[in-house]
Amino acid sequence: MRRRDFITVIAGSATAWPLAARAQQPAMPVIGYLSAGSPLAATRLIAVFRQSLAEAGYDEGRNVVDHYDRLPALAAELVRRQVAVIVASPAPSAVAAKAAIATVPIVFHVSADPVKLGLVASLAYPGGNATGVNSFQTELGAKQLGLLRDLLPTAARIGLLVNPTNPTVEDFTKDVTAAAATTGVQIDIVPASDSREIEAAFAAIIRNKADGLLIGADSFFYNRRLQLATLATRHALPAVSPTREFAEAGGLISYGTNLSEVYRQMGVYAGRILRGAKPADLPVVQATKFELIINLPTARALDLEIAPTLLARADEVIE
Repeated sequence: MRRRDFITVIAGSATAWPLAARAQQPAMPVIGYLSAGSPLAATRLIAVFRQSLAEAGYDEGRNVVDHYDRLPALAAELVRRQVAVIVASPAPSAVAAKAAIATVPIVFHVSADPVKLGLVASLAYPGGNATGVNSFQTELGAKQLGLLRDLLPTAARIGLLVNPTNPTVEDFTKDVTAAAATTGVQIDIVPASDSREIEAAFAAIIRNKADGLLIGADSFFYNRRLQLATLATRHALPAVSPTREFAEAGGLISYGTNLSEVYRQMGVYAGRILRGAKPADLPVVQATKFELIINLPTARALDLEIAPTLLARADEVIE
């Protein structure tokens, strides 16, 4: 039996969907998926998650979530639907799901320490109803700043784009500013949590005569990666993002965890929980592989010469 239909909890925001298990089971489980992304922006990632579940013997549908301030209500709605598992990404979604219920299993993706976020007691022994994957995206700011410095050795001022509503933003900005202080680089922190604020942020960055831009790890920025890549190129601003999809959309450089692998692992854990495993017994998976992607056509458009040593370090060069 294969079932494709799904139940929309709140249109365009969160979904609970029934899963048809290929092996005969007494009841059809339901997964709730809570995310701050959009279905179009995360099509490939959701497809990886679906494939991972299918490999575990479950067929499923799709969904999405929109705004951080709506997440608590959406998480509560998924609980009311009596879902078997809640899959939550990124950190604001996971925190909202954890706050909503202490009994429904949660499989999360976060970009920062899940212990500090209050999601698990420890990485090896989560001890509660939640487990998942830490992609470390929030902890790569110093490395990304180093890449910009390799590209722009004379850079004196760097813009740092962050979403102020993200609970991981404080740690991220502290790491970047601390790294910048050791090299004498000035960091201009510019906030944005909607499309218009992104436009205003770029205006401020250009007004301050920044030499480059770091883009914080945030699902909103992931959804707006085409806008960010376009604005960076338009303003001749070399930019680094934590997600490879930014470089694929025309951004200059990305350095971070492969999110497709993150979503695959989330699907693996969701499948194991549906088969009886407890989140408390499933250690948090920590990303170990980080990808450097360089977009050469964008470099040429910015009139930048990428050093052969930097190109040699790249996992992929977009020609």
